[in-house]
Amino acid sequence: MEALDLMLNRVSVTRLTDPAPTSAQLDLMFRAALRAPDHGQLRPWRFLTIQGEARERLGKLMAESLRVRSPEASDDALLKARKMPLRAPLLVVVIARVQPHPKVPGSEQVLAVSCAAHGLLLAAHAQGLGAVWRTGEFSYDPYLAKALGLTGDEQILGFIYIGTPEGTLRTPPALEPKQFVSEWTGAN
Repeated sequence: MEALDLMLNRVSVTRLTDPAPTSAQLDLMFRAALRAPDHGQLRPWRFLTIQGEARERLGKLMAESLRVRSPEASDDALLKARKMPLRAPLLVVVIARVQPHPKVPGSEQVLAVSCAAHGLLLAAHAQGLGAVWRTGEFSYDPYLAKALGLTGDEQILGFIYIGTPEGTLRTPPALEPKQFVSEWTGAN
């Protein structure tokens, strides 16, 4: 796939099914992710892969996390939380590991990890896989972060769901750059 075609046509794919990416495909996705811009070469990223029965264990943790956060959560909400990780055959937890640095603030490190996640999404699309980056309340939940083994200097930036697209990919909307770009010519 041509690079520009890839970038112009990648879309989030929410309906995913088996098979999951092969180990070779996953290796390429992570190699692409690791090419993200990285001021200071801090490599502030970490990833967890979750597949197979581990998705059910993650779902159980998500339901526990919801119950801790919202003791009044309904049975339907708890069931929905349990089923979230089952929406794709593979999940990648994107983790920012922010490190103290005199020239690279934490915000730049989080941006680098976000670029790595985008690289992973592009590499999935380039290989004919579907993927969607989801955040939501579980991305910010300290109970779940601790259960997944994150340390105090780490934060979840989201969950990338990856699998085989089910159905036809949607066509991305045509956006006009002039709606988002303007020229600055200097102060008056």
